[in-house]
This record gives sequence, C-alpha cells and structure tokens, in this order.
Amino acid sequence: MNHDLLKRVIYDQHEVISRMQIVPREYQLEPSANYVLTGLRRAGKSTMLYSIAQQLVANGATWDEITYVNFEDERLAEFKAADFDDIVAVQSEMCGGHGYFFLDEIQIIDGWERFARRLADAKERAFITGSNAKMLSREIEGALGGRYMSKRIDTYCFSEYLDAVGVSHTARDLQSTRGSAAILAQFDEYMQFGGFPESVFYENKREYASSVYQKVLLGDIVIRHGIRNANALKLLVKKIAESVRTDVSYSKLHHVLKSVGASISKDTVIDYVAFINESFLTFAVENYFAKFVDRESTPKYYFADNGLLNLFLYQKETALLENVVATHLRRAHPDGVFFLKSASTGVDVDFFVPDERLAVQVAYSLDESSYNREVGGLVKLARHFDETERYVVVTHEEERTIEVEGLKIEVVPAYKFLLEQTSSQA
Repeated sequence: MNHDLLKRVIYDQHEVISRMQIVPREYQLEPSANYVLTGLRRAGKSTMLYSIAQQLVANGATWDEITYVNFEDERLAEFKAADFDDIVAVQSEMCGGHGYFFLDEIQIIDGWERFARRLADAKERAFITGSNAKMLSREIEGALGGRYMSKRIDTYCFSEYLDAVGVSHTARDLQSTRGSAAILAQFDEYMQFGGFPESVFYENKREYASSVYQKVLLGDIVIRHGIRNANALKLLVKKIAESVRTDVSYSKLHHVLKSVGASISKDTVIDYVAFINESFLTFAVENYFAKFVDRESTPKYYFADNGLLNLFLYQKETALLENVVATHLRRAHPDGVFFLKSASTGVDVDFFVPDERLAVQVAYSLDESSYNREVGGLVKLARHFDETERYVVVTHEEERTIEVEGLKIEVVPAYKFLLEQTSSQA
C-alpha cells in the first residue's frame, strides 16, 4: 500500500488524539502487556486507545512512535491483509525502529488475526479494538490465541460520569448539603440516561442511546447472524427489559413471546438470548443457591447501560435503580455477582457479592410495604445463611441505620453506594 497515504492517515490521527480532552477512566493496564479492548459499542474503547497514546507521549515517547490506524477510515477501503507489512515498514520509516501499534476496528480486514499474533510473537507493543457485525469483541480474544490480555470497557461508571460533567464528589462534597444535592441531581440524569461517554453533553441523550441500540440490534445481531424474524428479536429485547428485577427462564420468555403472536421456537429464544448477551447489550446474574443448570437457564437479565434499558420503560424508576446497581456491582466484580433465591427458606435478595460478603436489596424508597419486603428479606437471609457480613438496602436518597433482631442494616442512597467502592476493573 502507498506509504505516503498511510503516513497521512497516521499523522491525521495524531492531530485528533493530541487535541482530545479525555476524562480519566478507572482502568489500569499492565505496562508491558498487549491488549484487546472489548465491550459494548460506543462505550469508549477508541477513546481508551487515545488515552494510552497520550500517556505514552507524556512519558517520553515521540508521536512518530505512535502508529495509530483506524481501519474504518475511508481512505483504507482497499486495505488487504497483504498490506499489514506496510504498516510495520511505515513505522520504521517514521521513527527509525520500534514503536507502538494501535489497531482500531482491525477485524474489518480479513486475515487480521495472523498479523496481530505475529506482532505479539515479535515482542511488539500493540493495542487492538473491534466490535462490529463481522467479528464481535469476545471472538477477537479467542482469535488472538492468548497473546493479548483482555479488558472489557464499559460506559462511564458514576464517578467517571461526575468527572465528565465537572461535578466534584469528594468526601466533603458527600457530606455537605450543596455538594450532595449536586451529586444527587446528576445521579438522576445518570440513572435515566446512562453513561455513554459521547452522550454526556447531548441535549437528546435518549436519541443517542436509541442509535446505539439500533446499531447493536441491526448490525451486531441481525446482520451478523442472518436473523430473518427481526421483529421477534425486538420483542424479545423488550420483554427482557420488562423482566428486569425478576429471574426469568427460557420457557417463560418463549411463552410470553408466543402470547403476543411471535411464532419462534424455544430453541430460537435460547439462541437469540445468547446473541443479545454476546453483543454486550445485556448480561445475566445467576442465583447463587441454584444448581449449575438452573444458574444458566433462570437468571436475571440486566442492561449494560441504563440509557438502553430506559428506551423500553415508562415511569419504572425502581427498575432503573436496580439496573444501575447491577451494572455497578458487575463492574467491580465481573464474575462475582449473584442474586439469592431459595424456595425452601423463602430467601429472596437482589444481590450477593461473595468476595465482600455483601447482601444488597434495592428499593426506591422504604415505605411500609417495601420495608417489610426488603428489610425482612435481609433478616430472613441472616437466619439461614452465614456467608454474609454486610447488609445494605440501596434507595434513591434515604439514609439511616436499622437494627433489628441484632442485625445492622445500612440504608444507603444509591449515589453514595455507587461512589463508595473502587472498581476492580481499575
């Protein structure tokens, strides 16, 4: 491929990266490792690459050592696998030796896997993203044969969102009247419209979230898997959204779809749910008490970002509140968040984090009926389960401590709960 064209693409990208004002993300990368960044569309994978490049330059690398190629650039429309060697050659021409490769949406190019593996085998530093319909992000990890570390990039967590909008959230702010009021106001925005980085300053955040959803649904799922009955898929996503907060089986989803006239088989429902999860649109939380087969087939489903869930709900603040808590806990404990439900003991608790011995109930407010359900559920759990040390009810803004039957239960506003824990992703 023409080397002058490649250099122009790279130099133009340098200008974009150098001008970009980036909100620091709560992720840490191993300094000597190569990475593939995965995750939902528009969650900030490319911006993470920009941040890494900026940090390398700040630490002494020259811009000529930064070889950043976005394969969605229309000037690379004729790029083929045979042209990858030209990228290596151009880097040598630019910096006289080795540098850093940033390969954004590389999966667009057939045969990219061999080049990416060859870079790693040659001890080159490389960072890769990819998430379009041709190759989903999770498959990239397998294609690279263990030569790259993987990091899932989510939309903004709440502390990142506050940083982006310029609202201070120190311990002093959380204790002051004005500070906590400002944080709560931003939390309400975050709970309703989510944390897509590009949408923070949009007037119509809902429209932005809708555009992401349509791209994931039609591009990453319908086109990729050749789905003919797109209406049934859309209905399934809607029914999953309406079932947030409750465990749901494939049989129940199949029955619900059948009741509204969607004629697809249960096996197709199972396939569609897998496609939806694989696209990072939703994720499953399993029952800690259940047998393994039940964990797989009767989980709770949550959406990766509240902006997506809110497309399907109307005045369902409790569902939005529980979803935002679910996404927060999943960020902090990617493989260690469960719910607790037992028919024999009557225990029914929204979330359990074994690593922290933490049980969490979510209630928008603690009125008489919700008090008996949420607090009573934690008391019942303590009677039958000895693996929990901390008991929390997350509310919209109520805060107090409840002591009942010798059990201390913390009632914590959601904005404080989301800010109190440091993500293990960091």
